Amino acid sequence: MSTLFEVNAPRPLADRLRPTCLEEVVGQHHLVGEGRPIQHMVKGERLTSFILWGPPGSGKTTIARLLAKYTDMYFESVSAVFSGVADLRKVFASARKRREEGRGTLLFVDEIHRFNRLQQDGFLPYVEDGTVILVGATTENPSFEINAALLSRCRVFVLNSLDDVALEQLLERVEIEAGNKLPLDDKARECIKAMADGDGRYLLNMVEAFEDVSNDEVLDSEALVKLVQKRAPVYDKAGDGHFNLISALHKSLRGSDTDAALYWTARMLDAGDDPKYILRRLTRFAIEDVGLADPLAVSQAIAAWNAYERLGSPEGDLAIAQLVVYLGTAPKSVGVYEAFKSAMKTAKETGSLVPPKHILNAPTSLMSDIGYGEGYVYDPDTKDSFSGQNYFPEKMGRRSFYKPAERGFERDIAKRLAYWDKLRKEKK
Repeated sequence: MSTLFEVNAPRPLADRLRPTCLEEVVGQHHLVGEGRPIQHMVKGERLTSFILWGPPGSGKTTIARLLAKYTDMYFESVSAVFSGVADLRKVFASARKRREEGRGTLLFVDEIHRFNRLQQDGFLPYVEDGTVILVGATTENPSFEINAALLSRCRVFVLNSLDDVALEQLLERVEIEAGNKLPLDDKARECIKAMADGDGRYLLNMVEAFEDVSNDEVLDSEALVKLVQKRAPVYDKAGDGHFNLISALHKSLRGSDTDAALYWTARMLDAGDDPKYILRRLTRFAIEDVGLADPLAVSQAIAAWNAYERLGSPEGDLAIAQLVVYLGTAPKSVGVYEAFKSAMKTAKETGSLVPPKHILNAPTSLMSDIGYGEGYVYDPDTKDSFSGQNYFPEKMGRRSFYKPAERGFERDIAKRLAYWDKLRKEKK
């Protein structure tokens, strides 16, 4: 009985199937397709330094290797995880020697964001004078992780996670190389692509688990999961993945899409994010985005936080879900947020203007003699409990910061403010 892979090759499948030309790179047509930036550089034979920003298994290393091949440059590869300043000095010295001999060096730096700022600065003179063509690979946002000076000397190309079409192309290449169909039924085939989560290398690594599966055996999705196990979500709790998901949650809530908000919450919890961080952000949302449209929102947030503190996971996760539903379905208003922002701006612009004397206390006779507290009206003693006096600095004049929305509880607040404005005008 033959097996799917009869040749005991020492090289991993992902390496054996590595593309030999740009046309074979899957899922990145926007960069390597005809007339696209990287293809254009190759055909024009004008390679410049650039950064490849993309998720794991999207083809960053492959593209760099192919560029060296197309341009007949020496391919030097280092990893920021394993290399230090001494290693880089050796690389630059060798590159300079090759340049003197008439050959360029393409320096591929994997995980370039892991080099610190000082180390990144070390690349600058060699990139500037052309000693090396730098191709950096990173899974993190270059805007935050790469020195501005180095980033200004490099183009940035964004690689996509491999979509279903690209992953299917990889599976077909496996079958061509093996000369056999993969032992998967239709649902299992879809399942393995979903488990790959856009990572081509991980997909091929999972396929290698089929080496001992007979061609006479067809796996369903349940058998597949048992064979290759579940992949942990691709997620860096301190990196882009973390901030992208919390941004998705916040904006879903702001858009009152409760179902989407629940999904992003579940994604974060499933990836192992800190539930207390999520609760902190939800409490902020209750104050900043719901505000006085529903004054109970912040109470619900604190209650959910307290409930989680007492229950922990997984029982306390339901308190988080309940809060997400409450905030998603609550009326929204940024009235207080905008009012305070405007008040802060005005406070900075107006400097040290003093309050009007009539609202200043006069604990001493001297202060009373110079007018502190003179003319102050005690509002509870007036008709309607409203004096209409000025409480702003006299040199500033009255300002209006808070503009409540016509939603939720703020609708009632707006009526009160309008009523007090009417009384204020009548008392002038």
